[in-house]
Amino acid sequence: MDTAMMTHAAQAVGAIGLLGSGLGLVLGVAARYLCAPVDDRAEAVAALLPGSNCAQCGFAGCKQAAAAMVEGRAAPNCCPPGGVSTGQKVADLLGVKLIIDGAEAALPQVAWVDETRCIGCMRCIRKCNSDAIVGAAKQMHTVLPEACFACGLCEAECPTQAIVMKPVMPTLATWHWPKPAAAPRAPAD
Repeated sequence: MDTAMMTHAAQAVGAIGLLGSGLGLVLGVAARYLCAPVDDRAEAVAALLPGSNCAQCGFAGCKQAAAAMVEGRAAPNCCPPGGVSTGQKVADLLGVKLIIDGAEAALPQVAWVDETRCIGCMRCIRKCNSDAIVGAAKQMHTVLPEACFACGLCEAECPTQAIVMKPVMPTLATWHWPKPAAAPRAPAD
């Protein structure tokens, strides 16, 4: 190789490197000064949500739902997969009262695959955000209940209606005594 060719190559590499560094600096400064402000409470609420982005709450994803909860456009318990416990945590974080409209009586749910109807099409596996469904192509699938958020996306995607949402029955490990009712007071004489 001749020295003139090496000089031109070095100049080209130097120019591209300088151009890349300059544009990177401009983008870094622009990102710092032109970004939209992020509410720390919205980030904290989003961390409490399941993160399945199932859209059952009416928002595109969990971050949008968290922002709506912070702004007061959505109730703290608007996340169906999160259930009442997540709603209570969000309400405590935001300092608002949780209004429960019958949801406390509902048992948590989990997806269940009817293996006689499953054709192994893999649609549910591709749709599941939590990787709770396992199986192979043209083989029956099954759901890992401990990983399922009960978002219902797989149920809607199944062409044979082999997936249904079933309540998780309490076991000895998960069952708790209900809180006792307050005893009636004797009338004062």
